[in-house]
Amino acid sequence: MAEEEKVLDELEIEDEPEKKKSPLKLIIILLLVLGMLGGGGYYAYMNYFQEKPAAKEAGAEGEAVEEAPDLGVMFPLDPFIVNLAGSQGKRFLKVTVSLELSAPEVHAEVKENLQKITDSVLVLLSSKAFEDVYSVQGKFKLKDEITTRVNRFLVLGHIKDAYFTEFIIQ
Repeated sequence: MAEEEKVLDELEIEDEPEKKKSPLKLIIILLLVLGMLGGGGYYAYMNYFQEKPAAKEAGAEGEAVEEAPDLGVMFPLDPFIVNLAGSQGKRFLKVTVSLELSAPEVHAEVKENLQKITDSVLVLLSSKAFEDVYSVQGKFKLKDEITTRVNRFLVLGHIKDAYFTEFIIQ
């Protein structure tokens, strides 16, 4: 009996290495599971968490038209280059401004008065010193002054706001 138990113990010890699974299979299965989880996460992100593009409306001709932001009609002015006041010609200002019109009809009125508007803005800009325009508050004040000056020449509509598209002080 003792011999049979020894033989059975030896057989069990020899069988154990055959029962062990190789770590390569475990690694492959783990990589496949991680890949499927990553793919599912990517799919969920793309379909549920990402912002949708702006809604499109069908135009009169059946073509897609993007929804316009809350900005009105814009009228770009040519760049202004002026010497700053009190600098004896050592400092200059280059500004490009776009005007936001209250209605599309105002476009024609701005075009008619473009020379007056340009002159008025040039006089305003050249009257400013470096200290008046280099700060953020100075820029906001200048935008308000430009809007006020341009609105003096308009009868049918008005300018909602002025936007700087370029602002260089040298």
